[in-house]
Amino acid sequence: MDQAAEPHGDETLMQAWAGGDASAFEALYARHRLPLFRFLQGHVRDRALAEELFQDVWQRVIAARDGWHPDAPFGAWLYRIAHNRLADHWRAQKHRPPAPLDADQRTAALASGDDPERHASQVEESARLYRALDELPPEQREAVLLRLHGELPLEEIGRITGVGRETVKSRLRYAMDRLRGRLEA
Repeated sequence: MDQAAEPHGDETLMQAWAGGDASAFEALYARHRLPLFRFLQGHVRDRALAEELFQDVWQRVIAARDGWHPDAPFGAWLYRIAHNRLADHWRAQKHRPPAPLDADQRTAALASGDDPERHASQVEESARLYRALDELPPEQREAVLLRLHGELPLEEIGRITGVGRETVKSRLRYAMDRLRGRLEA
């Protein structure tokens, strides 16, 4: 079901929040916090940096809430802010590539689970996926992360990244082919 058609879809919640309903913001935050964080961490691979960027994005959302228009889907608006924040970060870093997952992040992931064997397997699979993502050209990686974590349609990914729907479709197709080949190897 389309979120905009739901009684508490993102757009309805955004309008309520703009009208002063703090609980509407809490609902938006709860709905988007994990996918947004995963999207950011998928780009930078550093948990502390991802947390910093995450906070910056939400601060920008709060500061810009009056600039949001009901004709723009909230998710696309949110990920556009995140995309721009990442662009600012990479410009400041002179396009330094993301660091691989470090031992502390893997240990923390293991400690958070009940079944160490299963969690170790999940951590290894996740690390393989991120290594494969790191090998993608930046445009393909971003399209995959927006689709995977933002669950955005092709048109919205195109608006965020400044390209057409067919270009997004091609990037995703090539990225999936590369990922499949890398993960099957």
